[in-house]
Amino acid sequence: MTTHRYGQTAPMPDSIRHFMRAGQHPARAIPCPHCGAGAHKPCQIPSRGLALAQVHQQRMAARAQMVACCPTCQVTPTVPCHTNGRELANESVHAARYTEADRSAA
Repeated sequence: MTTHRYGQTAPMPDSIRHFMRAGQHPARAIPCPHCGAGAHKPCQIPSRGLALAQVHQQRMAARAQMVACCPTCQVTPTVPCHTNGRELANESVHAARYTEADRSAA
């Protein structure tokens, strides 16, 4: 016996849909700039293609930069963090921005 769904499922905002996915880090909502894994796909070891249980640090930084303002350097979402007018190395973000991204997602 097969199960059939009738009609459309209820619409759900992407921000809520992501948190309904059990056990996934919020950074999985965006593609990984390090290994190239697509949105909602697990990060991989680039040389072997093995899926990882955790997300790459670069993916977490990209998510924090995309969704949160930085309390340390006072930049808006999507703007890279800086110190004394210079961007942080390797597209990293201040630690306070990670906290702000987690707070804004809750």
